[in-house]
Amino acid sequence: MDKKTVVVGMSGGVDSSVAAYLLKEQGYNVIGVTMQIWQDENRCDIEENGGCCGLSAVDDARRIAFKLDIPYYVMNFKREFKENVIDYFVDEYKRGHTPNPCIACNRYVKWESLLRRSKEIGADYIATGHYARIEKHPVTGRYALKLSATSQKDQTYALYNLTQEQLKSTLMPVGEYTKDEIREIASKIDNFVSKKKDSQEICFIPDNDYGNFIEKEYGFKAKKGNFVDTDGNILGKHRGIIYYTVGQRKGLGVSFGKPMYVYEIRPETNEVVLCENDALFHKRLYADNINLMAVPEIKGDMRFMAKIRYSHKKAPCTVRMIDENVMECVFDEPQRAITPGQAVVLYDGDYVAGGGTIISSKE
Repeated sequence: MDKKTVVVGMSGGVDSSVAAYLLKEQGYNVIGVTMQIWQDENRCDIEENGGCCGLSAVDDARRIAFKLDIPYYVMNFKREFKENVIDYFVDEYKRGHTPNPCIACNRYVKWESLLRRSKEIGADYIATGHYARIEKHPVTGRYALKLSATSQKDQTYALYNLTQEQLKSTLMPVGEYTKDEIREIASKIDNFVSKKKDSQEICFIPDNDYGNFIEKEYGFKAKKGNFVDTDGNILGKHRGIIYYTVGQRKGLGVSFGKPMYVYEIRPETNEVVLCENDALFHKRLYADNINLMAVPEIKGDMRFMAKIRYSHKKAPCTVRMIDENVMECVFDEPQRAITPGQAVVLYDGDYVAGGGTIISSKE
């Protein structure tokens, strides 16, 4: 092959290290890059949780790059990360939604920003250590994500928002392997990195206390309000809507004598609506911010399998556009805790057809 140049986003972890190794073995000119996205360079507690954006990522990635004999750089993406990920995350919680910051980071930082800078320095591709594959759909001919070789580690859900141009310029060599196989390959490169645990989902909140992060880091004062039932009866007081998400049971702070769950969050009245488990199941959802991948358009009623969260088991559904911006997804069977702010991702067999951001649900 002509020696194409690829910039590999290196977090210092197992997967991205092996991605760089595999691509060099395949004959690419590999350049390692760590994206500097952490906001406070003194907050090293991220490392204890295996964060992908902490300071020690640079030390580990640089060591791997040295062992692989590839150039290595650190690029500053602080501004892009704050504007597109952290600010978005906070704004969504204030609206009573539960965002997925990894999806925003993938689209606007790890791809849009990194790809632009990589092209500026003459690279042909970027690459990551995600467990997914990129292929042209056999019917539509469009670039699409395909499920990874291992369903246990598939990461296509969090990548549904990538564009055709981004997919065209991306390599994902790890998607052909299982996690055990990747760790085995990593042990040949660096024994320490091969044993590192996987990074946590939200790297900038190491203790997972989202509400506390929003109050402390953004100076937002959460207002106490009423827990109400679906008929509007007051059941108690809540700490502030930023502390809750649809389907939540633990951490409500009030005892009701029976299991109660968050049904809905109403920022306009500062109410958190509670219900029993059966009321959490809905068949219909609406989504906007649509990104289509394997299919060029949603025309009429189309059948797909869909996921409403990363850990959700795909379920059959019928999808249609109700206007040019909003998609309706009707499941064959009711799904539990459809959550505004999360993504609904559509699958056509092993391929990602597209997806969008959930805005509401109905029975």
